[in-house]
Amino acid sequence: MIDERDEAAVAAQLGREPRGIRRVAYRCPCGLPAVIETAPRLPDGTPFPTLFYLTCPKAASAIGTLEGGGVMREMQARLATEPALKAEYTAAHEDYLRRRDEAAAEDGIEPLPAGMQSAGGMPERVKCLHALIGHELAVPGTNPIGREALEALPEWWRSGPCVCVPDDSGPGDSAPASTPRTEEPS
Repeated sequence: MIDERDEAAVAAQLGREPRGIRRVAYRCPCGLPAVIETAPRLPDGTPFPTLFYLTCPKAASAIGTLEGGGVMREMQARLATEPALKAEYTAAHEDYLRRRDEAAAEDGIEPLPAGMQSAGGMPERVKCLHALIGHELAVPGTNPIGREALEALPEWWRSGPCVCVPDDSGPGDSAPASTPRTEEPS
């Protein structure tokens, strides 16, 4: 489950109320949620294949800049020429599907149909670095493309939290969720 403060931070990050949150899967070094784990089905039963959803707008912006630089085309080309990378990426896809099915079982909901996409284009394409980095942040060492892309990003958290969330001092007050830290993301 997710606590009210984290849910408020995610809502501020997304600019809307989040749906189907299971937990915070990765915290930014600033202390706020950066990746959430979502249920494989929304509360109304609609399939939602993105298990790990990147919420931090600063990270998302940095990833968008990286995508705009053409890195996805290069990564896609490497999948065709580097068998070891292709095998690791396929294993990441299988990990994602397994974790999504486990989440459905834990929640007592129907799993998504066999053959439904995982995320980010896996296992054949490099389509969305946001999803691939989200997977790598949530499960470090699992997604080779997400890991490479993550390593190419600037330290987006250095300037402080991406949003402010209300503190406990009273109505109308807001403060950063935490003091920025300087360590590398794990």
